[in-house]
Amino acid sequence: MRGNTRAVALSALVLGLIVGVNVASAQLGSAISQPYIQGWYAEAVRPEWTPPNWVFAAVWTVLYLATSVAAWLIWRERRRRRVERALTLYVVQLVLNAIWSPLFFALYPVIGETATWLSLTVHMLLLVAIAATIAEFWPIRRVAAVIMVPYLLWVMYAASLTVGIALLN
Repeated sequence: MRGNTRAVALSALVLGLIVGVNVASAQLGSAISQPYIQGWYAEAVRPEWTPPNWVFAAVWTVLYLATSVAAWLIWRERRRRRVERALTLYVVQLVLNAIWSPLFFALYPVIGETATWLSLTVHMLLLVAIAATIAEFWPIRRVAAVIMVPYLLWVMYAASLTVGIALLN
């Protein structure tokens, strides 16, 4: 029984760490970007399909929590399957996601439109990384792969906003 308690505790700890890393990543990006969201972005011409700013925070919160659970489900399969590549891809997409926001928001006042095109390049790399993560998750734990699909769709939508902003400004 003690071994089972340890396994449950370890599993809960790992889930907490994954969520914590995701939240820290989101918080860092938000802290860097927030002054610019209230600055140049508030004045920018945006595509008509741009939602209100509060929608971004709500959707990203749900997506970060969901993708954390997906990664945790993959981690839990580590004794039965090789999960290193899947989790490495997960980390790669997380890093790309963390890079996008500061690149888009903070660099725009410095280098202008070039920042939007650079951030779109990161978006494209992020989409590839998410798709690769989903493909790696699928044979390990299908539900984890399915959990990642709304995230992929949201990033596709966000990329369309980036293109729109680049073209309109």
